[in-house]
Amino acid sequence: MELRTLGGTGLRVSPVGFGASPLGNVFGDVPRDVARATVRRALDLGINFFDTSPYYGGTVSESVLGDCHDIEFTNLDQIVNETIPALQKIKESGKARFIGITGLPLSIFTYVLDRVPPGSVDLVLSYCHYGINDTALVDLLPYLKSKGVGVISASPLAMGLLTDNGPPEWHPAPEELKLACRTAADHCRKKGKHITKLAMKYSLMNNEISTVLVGMNSPEQVEENVAAAVELSTLGIDEELLHEVEAILKPVKNLTWPSGIQQA
Repeated sequence: MELRTLGGTGLRVSPVGFGASPLGNVFGDVPRDVARATVRRALDLGINFFDTSPYYGGTVSESVLGDCHDIEFTNLDQIVNETIPALQKIKESGKARFIGITGLPLSIFTYVLDRVPPGSVDLVLSYCHYGINDTALVDLLPYLKSKGVGVISASPLAMGLLTDNGPPEWHPAPEELKLACRTAADHCRKKGKHITKLAMKYSLMNNEISTVLVGMNSPEQVEENVAAAVELSTLGIDEELLHEVEAILKPVKNLTWPSGIQQA
């Protein structure tokens, strides 16, 4: 498609724009894998203008687009040669203080950081790679420290895998991982414990990870997560239960799922 100039903005946009309200299920249910495939196909065909709003399905549309906007969903060389330099100029102008990158595959961090000037990236946000079931991020921490990059870890509950209720239907984890996590959650419940609390404490144990992002949608959840942090510093973690859960999850340790056009 031939791009067009959008008014006086200087932006060059595709004549076909992507209206993302259907991704918020406002016209009927759209499975998450279909939504991702739809966005990916739009990018493949040159669509570069997307419209979304919290109004579209109560932020569901934004969430879907967020899944597809991690850097693994575009050409990494474009990130290195165009995006990071552009962000650096914004930073130098004072309009931004720091630059960070995020994505599921850990390999994207080394690919980008090895190809941009030192100091170009201030921090990374890794998700689903530091928890009881997956500690792959640990091996990358010395490298990130050598690059002077701060580390944020997200999804200590593995997007719902390490919860009593289990993950949402759209969760991309392989069935064997879902089953193992469900077994681990059941084991905790039989002992009068909650796997969410154990997982939250575990995620906070590594001081090389500055902060852990966990989703919260009620005052009670906020209190529970803060309590887990306080208890960790005062009472520690239930080592016996942790070892039992680790044993259950050992066959699926560090098992993940594909994400991004590089792994499509």
